[in-house]
This record gives sequence, structure tokens and C-alpha cells, in this order.
Amino acid sequence: MTEALGSAAGDRGLQWQEAAIAAIVPRTPRVKSFFFDLPRPFSFRPGQHVDVRLTAADGYRAERSYSIASAPGPGSVIELAVERLDDGEVSTFFHDVATVGDTIELRGPIGGYFVWEVGDGGPLLLFAGGSGVVPFMSMIRQRSICRSDVPVLLLFSSRTFEEVLFREELLHLDARNDGFTLALALTREPPRRAHDYGRRVDQDMVTELLGRLPAPPKQIFICGSNPFVGAAADAAISAGIPASLIRTERYGG
Repeated sequence: MTEALGSAAGDRGLQWQEAAIAAIVPRTPRVKSFFFDLPRPFSFRPGQHVDVRLTAADGYRAERSYSIASAPGPGSVIELAVERLDDGEVSTFFHDVATVGDTIELRGPIGGYFVWEVGDGGPLLLFAGGSGVVPFMSMIRQRSICRSDVPVLLLFSSRTFEEVLFREELLHLDARNDGFTLALALTREPPRRAHDYGRRVDQDMVTELLGRLPAPPKQIFICGSNPFVGAAADAAISAGIPASLIRTERYGG
């Protein structure tokens, strides 16, 4: 997930560890993936996040929360995707200062509400706004690794096609026709693919997406900015989805 306002959701019982940046991969003009090699690896569930802490020379500390993009596995490396916010003291450090080999304090995993694993079944309907797609990548990647046939439909709202985070990976997974479906909603340009959209999420869009699923969704997850989450949740409820099935995660002010 993109930079959050704080780490109030963090579990204060978790221990901090210093993890080295093993690799940095540009994803979009404003998002980079940072791969951290954990000295004390931990198990996590898709949808969980970590707290990251930076400490200045004068002792000032800044903490932010970032969702884990990588799928759970036996290795020691996790991926965090960080969007550069012009007024974000943590995100600007990552984008402008951090290099491979630097060590960063982090702790996790955190969160037990906004999670989904293959064993939870489906169909699953996901609504992502911008970098709100990050926790869904962990879910989708686990599904792919497990060769699951659980139906999953991801509606990904982005300003432009070029700004679609993890675009090539998602398009590749969509092309496999194994039960994962990607629908893009571009808000600042016309759609480039059939069955995509050139507008913001609305009730008619959600109704049409429900028709693409083989059965009513078992769970609905929505992640993105406050305005996006509110609009997507309202559209889903207006389309007849029970509010009890909807789980949301918001970031930003």
C-alpha cells in the first residue's frame, strides 16, 4: 500500500529488525519496488503489511505502513511497493536517497482483517485504486503459485494505462484464462482493451463485473485512497452486494 499516515494499526509487541535493501525495481514513474532481505524471516498472510521506521541523526523518527506485495513463501525477501508522495518524508527518502545495501528498520507482519488466502475460496472480487493494488498482488501471486482455480476478478482503477502498477504481470496472468480476470478503469484516457472502462467506478460498472463471475462473490476487498474506497463501496452496495461481505483498507488523508 502507498504511504499511510502512521502505524497505529501496528502490533507494539512485534520486534523491529534491520533489513537490507536487496534490490530496487522501478514500476511506474511514481512507484518503485524495494526488496528487503530479512535477517529474521517471518510468515505472513496475503494482505498483511509492515511498519517501516526511519531515524534521523538528531533522533527524529518517522514511521509508515506498507503492504507486502510478495506472496508468502519460504524465502527471506519481501517486496514493498512505495509510491513517491511529494510531501511524504518517508517515501521521498526511499525514492531519492535509499540505495541497494542500505538497512531499514521494519517490523511485521501486521493485520488480520484485510487478508485472503487460497483456502478461503471464492469467487473473490477486488477493487484497487492506484497503489491500493499492492496487497492484492500478494493474494493474486499466492493464487498463481498454488495453481488455484478460485475465480478472482480485479478491477484496477488508474489514471492512465502507463500508470497501471504491475501492469505486465497482471496482463500476463489475465491472459492465462485460469479464472483470474483483470478489468482496468482508466480515469484520464480511453480504454485500450475490450471489456475495460474509461471512467471512474460506478454502480453500472460493478453490476457488469458481477456478471463476469461464475457465482456471487464470497468476499469483496477494496483498497485505495479515501475517495476511491468510498465511491467503490457505495457502488458495490448499490449494485446489490451486501455490506457484510465488503472489507476496506484506506490510505492517505
